[in-house]
Amino acid sequence: MTEKALSAPQSQISFLLFLVLGAIGALTPLAIDMYLPAMPTIAKDLGVTAGAVQITLTAYTAGFALGQLIHGPLADSYGRRPVLIFGVFFFGVAAVASATTTGIDALTYVRMAQGFAGAAAAVIIQAIVRDMFDREDFARAMSFVTLVITIAPLVAPMIGGYLAVWFGWRSIFWVLAISAVIVILLVLWRIPETLTPENRQPLRFGTTIRNYARLCSNPEALGLMLSGAFSFSGMFAFLTAGSFVYIDLYGVQPNHFGYLFGLNIIAMIIMTSINGRLVKKVGSHAMLRFGLLVQLTAGIGLFVGWLLNLGLWGMVPFVVMFIGTLSTIGSNSMALLLSGYPSMAGTASSLAGTLRFGTGSLIGVFVASLPDGVAWPMIIVMFACSVLSALFYWTLGRKA
Repeated sequence: MTEKALSAPQSQISFLLFLVLGAIGALTPLAIDMYLPAMPTIAKDLGVTAGAVQITLTAYTAGFALGQLIHGPLADSYGRRPVLIFGVFFFGVAAVASATTTGIDALTYVRMAQGFAGAAAAVIIQAIVRDMFDREDFARAMSFVTLVITIAPLVAPMIGGYLAVWFGWRSIFWVLAISAVIVILLVLWRIPETLTPENRQPLRFGTTIRNYARLCSNPEALGLMLSGAFSFSGMFAFLTAGSFVYIDLYGVQPNHFGYLFGLNIIAMIIMTSINGRLVKKVGSHAMLRFGLLVQLTAGIGLFVGWLLNLGLWGMVPFVVMFIGTLSTIGSNSMALLLSGYPSMAGTASSLAGTLRFGTGSLIGVFVASLPDGVAWPMIIVMFACSVLSALFYWTLGRKA
């Protein structure tokens, strides 16, 4: 693809490119969501507690958070394509190691390494799209890329549930390894280098640290990043405990968990479509406020449903509402953030991603440390995250 093609209007950009970008971005949803329904089985097979298996998910996101601090500056210095290819390659290697490990400690360490490598895909997708589009077009383009990405978490728990039942939980990681090979081939075939040599920044750790400090010292940037981080962390509370709450507490079958999880993704697809249609008309701030309002309503609904003891179906609709807003909140908060830092989009994307997944990891550890066999840890944390996300935007981020 030529430089001229990269500067073409969105309508002229091949839809196939969005599909390929979506496939790259789907690696992390697959790595997280595909083994959610297998987590109770993993705990039984390895003879460990539910909390120990939940920590493997937290380990992935912790590695993911750390990886983004490294991959973003590397992508700003050496280009998007080589960093992306190497990251996906080592993601696949870690998937093979996860499939062959025999203990929970080894699985935890390997999952952390896999998250570190997989972070390259998430950071670089946003930087590639930022290279192509301005602010509102970025939000719209990322909505469509996110729409493609959401197919992965829609089908991943269903696939993972059936793989665990039919072939055992290790088969899930073999599928991840195959997916990594496919993504590398797609990158080699379709993804161009979008960062021109004159726009590359020398890799200097002092400069990188100063860039991070510059972002953190800007109240508007910090507010946008923390708003997105707590929005995501509320979802991560569900990812950490949701399968145990649904399966162990309310008796949902492992291979049926994916259908309930799929409702979340359907809501996200609907919200993403609305965002893609309206963001050019009303702007990223208006759509971000809309997403935060819906998510706050969902958090309050979860809390009230728990107080009234409404059971599974008093919980599911509000979980669906909560997770459905993630792409709207995430794409618009990132659009507002990156529009202020076009020359270091990779670095800004890295820091935002690190805060998002770092906060999510801490939330995951906190939820895993609370009593299991009850729903309140997940519900209280999701409610608190919806409140904090809205507060950080309204007190800081809305001035961006």
